[in-house]
Amino acid sequence: MKQAFLVFIGGGFGSVLRFLIGKLWNTNADGIPYGTFAANILGSLFIGIILGMAAKNDSLTQNQTLLLATGFCGGFTTFSSFAYENHVFLKSGDFTSFALYTIGSFIIGFLAVFLGLFLTK
Repeated sequence: MKQAFLVFIGGGFGSVLRFLIGKLWNTNADGIPYGTFAANILGSLFIGIILGMAAKNDSLTQNQTLLLATGFCGGFTTFSSFAYENHVFLKSGDFTSFALYTIGSFIIGFLAVFLGLFLTK
């Protein structure tokens, strides 16, 4: 039960931070959801750092890893918003933004995880 509570607390903080970033950076001016993109890329970097630290000499406990990786990063990043925003691009016929957002999110997201893991070595 304690582990579920840690995930709950971390997820709450991550979700609130994502909400604030989205309010700040997701504008309708050009349609690109920079807030969601930033949250997903930062979350990828954070999880790389967190899991890298957890693997390195067990520097994080299992509970700390649950709080930070599963909870915070899980709440902070959002696949559902990413999928919905891509649906909006496709529905409006904005195939260029769809392609750039999707490809950029995957490539930069993977690179951010690898960077996070590299930084903890």
